[in-house]
Amino acid sequence: MFPCHQNFAIVATDPGVTRQVLADHPDLMVVSFRFEEGAEGQLHAHPHVQSTYVKSGRFRFTIGGEHRVVGPGDSFVIPSGARHGCLCEAPGELIDCFTPRRADFLPA
Repeated sequence: MFPCHQNFAIVATDPGVTRQVLADHPDLMVVSFRFEEGAEGQLHAHPHVQSTYVKSGRFRFTIGGEHRVVGPGDSFVIPSGARHGCLCEAPGELIDCFTPRRADFLPA
């Protein structure tokens, strides 16, 4: 039998940005990020490999110094250690998968 969805809290991260863990396992975590127009995901890096799917909205991403605008249906992978961030140009939602899990996203 597989584990059922847990009800993780919606957490405010940066101004105009919320995060909610959707599924969690030590090897993989699925997370929803919702952005208001003009909100930013600050430039950062982490050891996890990240896959991002744009569920809705429009975002200008910076990954390793390269800039790209993405919209609904776009997806991409951010390598471990790559400095990245985004600016939301139209309100939307990103679905991110992290491997291994982002333990820092779990409640204490």
